[in-house]
Amino acid sequence: MNEKPLFKPYDHPSGGWGSARSLGNILVREGVLGSGTLALTRQNKVDGFQCVSCAWVKPAQPLPFEICENGAKATAWEITAHRCTPAFFAKHTVTELLEWDDYHLEQAGRLTQPMRYDVATDKYVAVGWGTAIAEIGRALRAMEDRKSVVFYSSGRTSNEASYLYALFARVYGNNNLPDSSNMCHETTSVALPETIGVPVGTVSLDDFAETDCIFFFGQNPGSNSPRMLHGLQAASQRGVPIIVYNPLRERGLERFINPQSPRQMLSGHETRIASQYNQVKAGGDLAALTGICKAVVGLDDEARAAGRHGVLDDAFIAEHAHGFDTFVAWLREQHWGELEQRAGLSRAAMEASAAIYARAKAVIGIYGMGLTQHRAGVETVQMVANLLLMRGNIGRAGAGICPVRGHSNVQGQRTVGITEKPALVPMDRLAAQYGFTPPREEGLSTVDACQAILDGKINAFVMLGGNFVRAIPDRGQMEPAWRRMKLTVNVATKLNRSHLVHGEASYILPVIGRIEKDRQASGLQDLSIEDSTGCIHGSRGVRSPASPHLISEVRLVCEMAKATLDANPKLTWDAWRDDYRLIRRSIGETYPEIFYDYDRRMWEPGGFRRPMPARERKWKTKTGRANFITPRGLDEDLDMPEVGHGTLRMMTLRSNDQFNTTVYGYSDRFRGIEGTRKVVLMNRADIDRLGLAPGQRVTVRTTSKDNIERKLGGLTVVAYNIPVGCVGSYYPEANVLLPLWHYAEGSKTPAAKSIPVTVHKEGDAVVEPAMAAE
Repeated sequence: MNEKPLFKPYDHPSGGWGSARSLGNILVREGVLGSGTLALTRQNKVDGFQCVSCAWVKPAQPLPFEICENGAKATAWEITAHRCTPAFFAKHTVTELLEWDDYHLEQAGRLTQPMRYDVATDKYVAVGWGTAIAEIGRALRAMEDRKSVVFYSSGRTSNEASYLYALFARVYGNNNLPDSSNMCHETTSVALPETIGVPVGTVSLDDFAETDCIFFFGQNPGSNSPRMLHGLQAASQRGVPIIVYNPLRERGLERFINPQSPRQMLSGHETRIASQYNQVKAGGDLAALTGICKAVVGLDDEARAAGRHGVLDDAFIAEHAHGFDTFVAWLREQHWGELEQRAGLSRAAMEASAAIYARAKAVIGIYGMGLTQHRAGVETVQMVANLLLMRGNIGRAGAGICPVRGHSNVQGQRTVGITEKPALVPMDRLAAQYGFTPPREEGLSTVDACQAILDGKINAFVMLGGNFVRAIPDRGQMEPAWRRMKLTVNVATKLNRSHLVHGEASYILPVIGRIEKDRQASGLQDLSIEDSTGCIHGSRGVRSPASPHLISEVRLVCEMAKATLDANPKLTWDAWRDDYRLIRRSIGETYPEIFYDYDRRMWEPGGFRRPMPARERKWKTKTGRANFITPRGLDEDLDMPEVGHGTLRMMTLRSNDQFNTTVYGYSDRFRGIEGTRKVVLMNRADIDRLGLAPGQRVTVRTTSKDNIERKLGGLTVVAYNIPVGCVGSYYPEANVLLPLWHYAEGSKTPAAKSIPVTVHKEGDAVVEPAMAAE
């Protein structure tokens, strides 16, 4: 991080030479320029390893380099030449390391040996695998309340490890299986089953080649899933309108040069992505979607009045839909003035989108966390489905709904049982298969687990990957409570802050990464993952492990289970540890409708797809039809104070140089911010109105009713093209401002895209704005 950060607009497209230089820089910095480039040739290949970054589609016919900038950065980060050895921990106390930022903690390199916290020296010290696992097993067995233990997992975990981990937790005695989906797309998993009967998107990669219109809501492919830009570029080049609704003008949605095209790189010829870009207010998507739907109904009225065919798909609605009349009646009651005010857009803009939608025969609706992370996120996602259903755009080639997932297997681990909701798991089948009585009580989601930790009800927290303490809301309250737990277990490849905010007893257990060869008693092992479109792929490591002391996640889960649970001849932990084909066979027995002939099918080009009834217009809903869901209102953030002179809506952001909590560097080149992450992006009108100035240091404070002070200081004001009344700051640093109770109703996904805040000059006295009445 530079002492003198730079703020300079970046005028170039996404991709291009900027992407090439950024990738080259990280390969050099991680000391893997030659070997890393070789590894990248095996990334996302049919017989190679699946990307450890995002979950975007793995094509049946991959490019020679089927990579993107951020996926390649993730690979370089994982295969780094740097090592975090016991000697590193001998030099630094935990108290000292707590002062390090996220980037420098992970830049210490790959962890090489298991470590145990020593309270006398305030350091982590090396411990043998046998000792560590035996001690963890004894501690877990000694817990009087089995529901006081949480089993968290990161979305990078393979299907094989996830299945065994979920089984371990349930045999132990609870469904406390929160995961990273709770923090991002749990809203999708709640919204879509009620609407179309499946918890995931319906779009395949082939649909992008057949669509004639794409809508984007609250998703930034340029930084979060850049391989998607290849399909968007092809669609744009054949004239497909791409209509964007997003508060910020993200470069990946504006223009793109494919770094893998020599012609484009040499000519500098860029492709326009968005044909229409609407900078909706944070929290304004529900109103904007309502406006589009209302305008579609208006176009249908006009057509019928003129004696033409209507715009709505009457045949589809009559045969497949439920709740349509109620929904249309509600649309007719909405007033354009309120829609414009809440969306921050003109009626003309929303009507222009509706006109394009009405002419298109096959429409894809894409969305990300800009929709899911709001109080009314569930209803907002359902409104995307409503829009698509109006013209039959579910179950049609080139059409469908497309939630863009984050972590590379966050969807797959849910498919094989990582969930706090027992209703989503075939418990009776598990009981018969393994001879135990599975717990039927609903477990703890991420928010529930955090609240239970605050209440002193959690004694142990096991983290299978991830950086939970850094990723969660309300860090100012959570970190002190975290330290009161008896046991924290951290399974990881690199050091992060969660390892340093520890319980009374704490372990760091380093494992083999997905890119590395996994050799067990039966030979080299393969893994599997599921991408955003529900396709399951094999993944095969290509490099030697970073240290001879590392073990696989699968082996670790098996050994911990053996050390913790009573013996059961049906729980064949040793056999599963030695041969992952046996795990896949067991998964196939639990989920035969999805994972039959698992070992063969996962190597099919493009993977094999899980059943997707909605694509066939088979609706697994209570009504047996696709349901139009009428929202309760237009407010996406129900407990927000009114945005006025003092209160603004903050959205958390990711830079171009990070993936989730992993920070690869301090270059957010698309936003022109170099050398720092301590910024708050503001509209120039808000800066002037509040008596601030660009470059000024400020403190941001949360406006809430619970009398808890939440603040983030030392931020530099950056004038930016962001809607009036909205501000932005980087995740995870800004999580300290997000109250734990500010989450999506129905899904408990933290509402990180609209936090009520005030901005103050450093040193100014604070006068809190009046809150709206209860």
